[in-house]
Amino acid sequence: MTTLIHERVEAARAGTNPTVICRMPSGWAVLGDAQFLRGYSLLLADPVVADLNALNEERRRLFLRDMAILGDALLETTDAFRINYEILGNTDPALHAHVFPRYQTEPKELRQGPAWFYDQAFRQSMPFDANRDKELMERVAAAIHARL
Repeated sequence: MTTLIHERVEAARAGTNPTVICRMPSGWAVLGDAQFLRGYSLLLADPVVADLNALNEERRRLFLRDMAILGDALLETTDAFRINYEILGNTDPALHAHVFPRYQTEPKELRQGPAWFYDQAFRQSMPFDANRDKELMERVAAAIHARL
């Protein structure tokens, strides 16, 4: 089965995925298509596997470590006060982790729940923009590389 995650990983390998922040040992750090929470990122496993349980112990540790490093980099480079991590795989059954910076400026009722509680229209209101997001991506990449 080919999923959007498979397509994005192939594009990252080919150098044609504009959302790529950087290559990490377990996969690709990418900026999310929607930037309603500035810096929303994903870690895409490469090679693509169905889920976390499909990885051997070493690869699993590597993926979870990279996910945390991406979160650390976002804390360093944004005004986020915490990071939310989600590994779902319900829509695209291919291992990927959502990494959401969370901000004190968010409405309290939304800040205290999952990012998915934001209205769909609002989540799509600030799409990824290669020009606008370039500087943030460079800062996040530098913070990641400093930790690897």
